[in-house]
Amino acid sequence: MAAAPDLAFDPWDPAFVADPYPAYAELRARGRVHYYAPTNQWLVPHHADVSALLRDRRLGRTYQHRFTHEDFGRTAPPPEHEPFHVLNDHGMLDLEPPDHTRIRRLVSKAFTPRTVERLGPYVRGLADELVAALVARGGGDLLTDVAEPLPVAVIAEMLGIPEADRAPLRPWSADICGMYELNPPEEVAAKAVRASVEFSDYLRELIAERREKPGDDLISGLIAAHDEGDRLTEQEMISTCVLLLNAGHEATVNATVNGWWALFRTPDQLAALRADHTLVPSAVEELMRYDTPLQLFERWVLDDIEVAGTTIPRGAEVALLFGSANHDPEVFRDPGRLDVTRQDNPHISFSAGIHYCIGAPLARLELAASMTALLEKAPTLGLAAEPVRKPNFVIRGLEGLPVTV
Repeated sequence: MAAAPDLAFDPWDPAFVADPYPAYAELRARGRVHYYAPTNQWLVPHHADVSALLRDRRLGRTYQHRFTHEDFGRTAPPPEHEPFHVLNDHGMLDLEPPDHTRIRRLVSKAFTPRTVERLGPYVRGLADELVAALVARGGGDLLTDVAEPLPVAVIAEMLGIPEADRAPLRPWSADICGMYELNPPEEVAAKAVRASVEFSDYLRELIAERREKPGDDLISGLIAAHDEGDRLTEQEMISTCVLLLNAGHEATVNATVNGWWALFRTPDQLAALRADHTLVPSAVEELMRYDTPLQLFERWVLDDIEVAGTTIPRGAEVALLFGSANHDPEVFRDPGRLDVTRQDNPHISFSAGIHYCIGAPLARLELAASMTALLEKAPTLGLAAEPVRKPNFVIRGLEGLPVTV
């Protein structure tokens, strides 16, 4: 096994977390795949390899549909983490066919282009309201005032979660997502377990209410589909709702603040965007590429694979470096430069293959809506103070983004 102990890759180093892109360039220059002992993973930094492996069925988000932990040479999670793993392992992101196919088929009906298009007036109206309130206050925190409430409200509305119940959603989500970092410490795991229990208990009660009194929402739709013969267990329903909330806003929240922070640091690109609002769609794609909200995606090797002459054996785990792939000069011209007019932009921030982000059209709608509202209603939006980056590596974001208008 070829180890690379002197790699610049160090997901626990604050300097690396602040700007991982120079280390990615070194990884790409030094080879196509690198074994990283601290996490017992194979790092894959090139766009072509990441893209190909996302579509390779010899890799999976889980291995338990084919192997036991013992068969796969892995240790089962500790019993005290079970509530998190029960919740996580029954969501379609961590399932493989046929279960993944069955659940995704049901949920995808809520995310068709036509369905998302119908949400447009609601999303744009809410973005306008949030930005108008920010302007009326003369500024605030773009994270808590606009970036968070918009996607949380949209996905909660789709699921049918009453407005009075929405306050814990973001904290639950943040605590659960802490487990997606590399080698999370025990205190992070304990918070994720507690949030998993509380969120599951809440959804179990809400599902029971919707069984008695259906509404025009996704939970009611999943119950109705189940009653009509499509198999969906209660746990799958709970896990699906949590996944939709977590995935449905984490990336959008972080893409918003990462994007505006990048624009504030690149005044010429912000000026171009302010001068021509028709650039919003290409700007959204470029900001998703330039500072990728999900930096790394993991896959289990179900059958031996070979990458550039290196065999990665069954039982290994690969870390597909989205942030590095999105800065690969073999695919992107001048990748370190933010260019809101960039047209040829095959970024993989929404993944690829069977696990391609089901909510990508909705995320694009939300990002475009908030950006347009800020450009129109807050044309002098500026940075009020230097933001603090979250210490997380995998899910990349800021603690806040203080702005003034």
